[in-house]
Amino acid sequence: MERKEKNEEEEEIICLESFFINDNYQLTTFTFGSQVLELLCLQSASTDFDLTGQLVWPGAMLLNNYLSKNAEMLQGCSIIELGSGVGVTGILCSRFCREIVLTDHNEEVLKILKKNIELHKSFGTSNSSNWMTAEKLEWGNSDQLNQILGSHLGGFDLILGADIYILIKKFVAQNSIPLLFDTVEKLLRVRGKDQCKFILGYISRAKVMDLMVVSEAVKHGLHVTEIAGSRSVIGNLGGVIYDITLQ
Repeated sequence: MERKEKNEEEEEIICLESFFINDNYQLTTFTFGSQVLELLCLQSASTDFDLTGQLVWPGAMLLNNYLSKNAEMLQGCSIIELGSGVGVTGILCSRFCREIVLTDHNEEVLKILKKNIELHKSFGTSNSSNWMTAEKLEWGNSDQLNQILGSHLGGFDLILGADIYILIKKFVAQNSIPLLFDTVEKLLRVRGKDQCKFILGYISRAKVMDLMVVSEAVKHGLHVTEIAGSRSVIGNLGGVIYDITLQ
């Protein structure tokens, strides 16, 4: 009886989720320095059922502007992006790096992410078009992370993330940050100290979250450095880029 009730609850959630899904994507142009990207995204998305990855957030704009000005740091690198959403950051990086794995945990978001990867492969704009893939990765999920690392035994040169814990529901964000840094720490330790770093495009939305990001990183044995000159205002929100490494 208990199993039946659980299955009924799961079916109800799935049915309810379908009311929030909007897949009316528009081909949108983004310009970062000399790089022009076209990709499918929404102009707004539901905050229910974690569908925020269907549009481009300010943190991605902040990080992409930085990366476009410092593209030499991407040259020849293997990269993994956490919380890729529609893929605006990963696809920009694909024009410079050796390979990139774009990840997200939401199945609906993964659909549009894969479409955008195929779109840019057809455009022929990515130097690493044969080495740009999308994988499912829930933070804290060791099985999914190990599966990715099984295809990349040497780990990655660079980890990227932008606006990857949107403050929609505070308790969700607070629960996700420890899991994020659990995943980041494991990725960093594959290469070891000074061999890999996590570049985070961070947008400030609440002081409690600002403090929690730094404190959780420290709890996981990580060192957080603000990249000089990276502070800026995107829309009406302040943002900064962090360089995060093993202590």
